[in-house]
Amino acid sequence: MTTSLTVQATPAQLVAARKAVISSSIGAALEWFDIIVFASFAVVISELFYPEGDPVFALILTFATFAISYVIRPFGGLVLGSLADRRGRKAALTLTLMLMMVGTLLMAVAPTYAQVGIWGALIILVSRLIQGFSAGGEFGTATTFLVETAPHKKMFYASWQIASQGASMLLASAFGFALNTMLTHDQLYSWGWRVPFIIGLLVGPVGLYIRARLDETEEFSSRAPEKSPLLTTFGRHGGRVAAGAAAVGVATISVYLILYMPTFATSNLGLSPNSAYLGGVVAGLIALVGSPLVGRLADRVGPATIMTYTAMAALVLAWPLFQLIVTQRSVPVFVLVIAILGLLMTFYFAPLPGLMSMLFPAEVRGTGLSASYNIGVTLLGGIAPLVLTWLLDVTGSLNSPSLYYMGIAVISLLGLFVIRRHYGLR
Repeated sequence: MTTSLTVQATPAQLVAARKAVISSSIGAALEWFDIIVFASFAVVISELFYPEGDPVFALILTFATFAISYVIRPFGGLVLGSLADRRGRKAALTLTLMLMMVGTLLMAVAPTYAQVGIWGALIILVSRLIQGFSAGGEFGTATTFLVETAPHKKMFYASWQIASQGASMLLASAFGFALNTMLTHDQLYSWGWRVPFIIGLLVGPVGLYIRARLDETEEFSSRAPEKSPLLTTFGRHGGRVAAGAAAVGVATISVYLILYMPTFATSNLGLSPNSAYLGGVVAGLIALVGSPLVGRLADRVGPATIMTYTAMAALVLAWPLFQLIVTQRSVPVFVLVIAILGLLMTFYFAPLPGLMSMLFPAEVRGTGLSASYNIGVTLLGGIAPLVLTWLLDVTGSLNSPSLYYMGIAVISLLGLFVIRRHYGLR
């Protein structure tokens, strides 16, 4: 990789790049806000929609619903990423946001088990499937649009995808803390848990308006569209897809481990979920502020270099961090551990969009990015809350989440090794 710092951008190019950041960030923020809120309120949702039987089993059903939405993500990524490569980045971006709004609306108005029985859980399942399908195309198309619009400092501009996710984590965790603190149990369970979904839904129309006014990227407009991006991606670039999916690991497991913490605190440590919400606020703030800074660093030293050292740190720190929260079981320690996880997430995740965009040529960039990212997220991150709940129940070891985290770190290091050695990216 060669640095883009020497490229001089025109004022018009800088304006277009800023518009691309805002447009892409809104979609990513809405996607992640909904995901984080669902995971943060998993205990509440499990009791409202799966009230009969064992509480642990109800929680597993809730996270199974969460995980099912990730099964469809690769399919959504292939359909919407292919659309971006055939019809343009703008068309795919608009469609993904519209689908996100539909999924969020269903979640916000879903009737509970007490109102309609099992039908409420089925409505949530449909909501998560729509969200998963749309989210499957969001990262690939938005990152492609950002990178192709950015005149220089492509790692920096691409990192705003992760900064917006940090903002979502901060806001969703703040909602969780405020609602658990200010509302009574009955208020939280009757209507309070719906408030974040309704607030998130209001962002959608703003994003649609902004995306409707975007111009197509010059890199896409200046060439003939690929006739069969799916066949080209997997026929010629299957190795890149596999390496990119492996590299996603530490990024996605860091996010979902942080999202799992309110459940872990409540169900396994006897702590208030507010301790995890406070940690989520800190981790979100670190990602919001730190991602652009790490993006600038990646433009200088290379994204794969930063990610490799961060994955090594994650592998070394995972067990001691969980040992600390299991033995201490205090709010300050819990917040500190989540903050460290947030720092690891930021240093690893911020360079990832730029690195993955470099893996694929422009004619299949949307498809390649969407496929590799969503395969990685589905296999290594999206099922994490379900796997962690099951592991804790089966093993009885409160340190078992750290072993899962360490295993994912090894997979990511292998993917990064291939990317650096075989594809020449640093």
